[in-house]
Amino acid sequence: MTPALPRTDRGRLLLVLALATLVTVFTATVPLLRDWFDLRVYYGSIDSWVHHGGRVYDYRVPGTAYGFTYPPFAAVAMLPMALLGLRTAIAAALLLNMAALALILRLLAGPDWRRHGWFGWALAACLLALFEPLRDTLSFGQVNLLLLALVLIDATLLATGRGRLAGVGIGLAAAIKLTPALFIGLLLVAGRRRAAAVATAVALGATALAAWADPDASRFYWTTALWDTSRVGRLGYVSNQSVQGILARLGETDRAVWALAVLLVLGVWAVRARRAVAAGDWTAAFALTGLAACLVSPITWVHHLVWLLPSFAVLVRAGRLRVAGALYAVLCTSVVWLWFDDASGVDGFLGSNTYAWITLGLLLWLPVGQLRRGLRTGSRSTSTTTAAPVPAAPAIIPASVQTDPCSSGTAAATAGGVVAPGRAAVPGAPSEPTASTLPADLKPQSSSERASSYTADPPPS
Repeated sequence: MTPALPRTDRGRLLLVLALATLVTVFTATVPLLRDWFDLRVYYGSIDSWVHHGGRVYDYRVPGTAYGFTYPPFAAVAMLPMALLGLRTAIAAALLLNMAALALILRLLAGPDWRRHGWFGWALAACLLALFEPLRDTLSFGQVNLLLLALVLIDATLLATGRGRLAGVGIGLAAAIKLTPALFIGLLLVAGRRRAAAVATAVALGATALAAWADPDASRFYWTTALWDTSRVGRLGYVSNQSVQGILARLGETDRAVWALAVLLVLGVWAVRARRAVAAGDWTAAFALTGLAACLVSPITWVHHLVWLLPSFAVLVRAGRLRVAGALYAVLCTSVVWLWFDDASGVDGFLGSNTYAWITLGLLLWLPVGQLRRGLRTGSRSTSTTTAAPVPAAPAIIPASVQTDPCSSGTAAATAGGVVAPGRAAVPGAPSEPTASTLPADLKPQSSSERASSYTADPPPS
């Protein structure tokens, strides 16, 4: 049952202020604060490359073993940092991440986003501030929100019948970081060969540009750094919430076992993604691909799980508000860190992999293709099909964020938005250069002395 919310602007403002205060206290005292570590890795690598004649992959943050591990094009894309001071770069990164988050929410909400007003979005902001992957992404100065925004732009183009323009965002994301390359696979599964070709051409073109800018760095990355997992981090570290992380914490090091598990995950993904695309449900298809990418990547740090946000949009759209709320609450708790020192035993197996179990569960049971007859977008065989009108989905706001009591149970018509394919709202609905720790202090950035996203062993930068 949805709690009653204030009906007056004064009451709503007081509620928002109270929640904002609680969120501020929580984020200042409970979560691990990352001190912009990943951004400092990016900044130091670019500064060394541009101003001191150093090599991108040789730089290490002073006092640590952590350096740049993204593909070379990521360094090219970050070149503007060479014109900024570190503090200015931190401020710019924060603004870019906030802008990317706003765009993501806008795309997931679709044209119906205005229905929730300032109150609904203020509540959503308070709730999102508690989401651990998002907290980590912001405080590490990570890039995953920017990549998610690029990918969702293509999802929107496909969902609204403008597939001829799709592929550029996915291609750029794949050139910056390898994990989003699975979305090219989605385009192939969906029969969108033109979009897949565009994405591939953009990724290869960006990679070629980086090779032209620094041939030695590109040669080193593709022949050496890419295959050296020790540069990224310890596979068994509790922050690694991928299939490989689960196996590593079990002590299973056989690559064949991991490969088999990856093939099983990809098989499930391909079947479910094809079903979603066949129903014109591009939001679910992209959500499933984000889930599968997190599971099959050798390392998926907690902050990488911002790729789960589209799945929550799908759950809300499908009226699974209690499920969405429960899973979201767990992902706000930092519960996996309880097994930071020891992940052995049954409790360690279940608890240390909590976020991976959530990801796997969503891959298996995320609602897909729940469209009324005749309400489909896109086509499996062509990239030029015009989208038919589809019912709008509520914004990605949990059940408690219902701004208009009189609008419960209604669905507005829409032809756009990533979450466009959906059914009527139910009553009550409203790394790579990744995080790292400071080895000089083996368990930094936490009042409880837990390490950040990696271990004292060499992690991703």
